[in-house]
Amino acid sequence: MGLAENLVSLQQRIEAACRRAGRDPASVTLLAVSKGMPPEVVRAAADVGLSLFGENKVQEAKAKIPLCPGRLRWHMIGHLQSNKCRDAVHLFEMIQAVDSLALAQELDKWASKQARTMPILLEVNLAGESTKFGFNPKQLLADLEAINSLPRLEVHGLMTMAPWTPDPEKARPLFRSLRGLKGQCEEKLGAPLPHLSMGMSGDFEPAIEEGATLVRIGTALFGPRPKVRRTTGPEQGA
Repeated sequence: MGLAENLVSLQQRIEAACRRAGRDPASVTLLAVSKGMPPEVVRAAADVGLSLFGENKVQEAKAKIPLCPGRLRWHMIGHLQSNKCRDAVHLFEMIQAVDSLALAQELDKWASKQARTMPILLEVNLAGESTKFGFNPKQLLADLEAINSLPRLEVHGLMTMAPWTPDPEKARPLFRSLRGLKGQCEEKLGAPLPHLSMGMSGDFEPAIEEGATLVRIGTALFGPRPKVRRTTGPEQGA
C-alpha cells in the first residue's frame, strides 16, 4: 500500500482502539516518525494530511527541516546529548526524551538564551533495559519537582518505549504502569500532565487503550526505512 492508504488504515485502527477504550479519537495524535526519510517523503506525508513529525537525531533534523513545508511541527524523540541542546531548542516544538535532571537543566539554559519556553516529556525506562535511556520511576519522582521548577521548561507528561515483542499485548502492563506513574507525578505536582507518548508501529493499539495521547508511528506509515549503518543507540519510534 502507499502512504495515503497506510494513513487511512492507521487512522481506522486508532479510531477502533479509541472505541474499545471509550475515548474520543481526537484525544490521540499520530506522530509520524520521519527519521531516515528524505524531505520529499515528508512532503508527501504532509500532502496526505500529516502535520506532526518526529526525529531521532538533531543533525538529521537540522538538515531536513529547512527543506520541508514550514507549517509542519517537529518533536525530538531520540536520545538527546547535552551538546545538541542549543540546536534542539531551536528546531523542535517539543522534546520528548528528557531522561535526566542534568539534561533538563541544560535545555532550560538554552531555552532561556533563546527567550522561549520549551515543552518537554520525561522519558521513563520502565522495563529497566540497559540498552535504553530514561529515568527509573523512583528517580523520576525524586527529580520531578526540581525539573518542574526550571523556569523555561514545561513538563507536559511522560514517554516510554516498550521492549520489542511480536505480541503487542505483552506491552500492555508497561503502558498501564506509565499511566499510573503519570498519576503519581500529577499528585506530586498538584497539576495535570496532558500527555502520554507511548506506542509504536507494533504496539500502538494497547498503548491507546491504556491512555496514550501521542503514538509514534514510522514503519507502519512509511514502510521499511532505507538501510543505513547503525551507529547510535536504541530507536525511539517505529
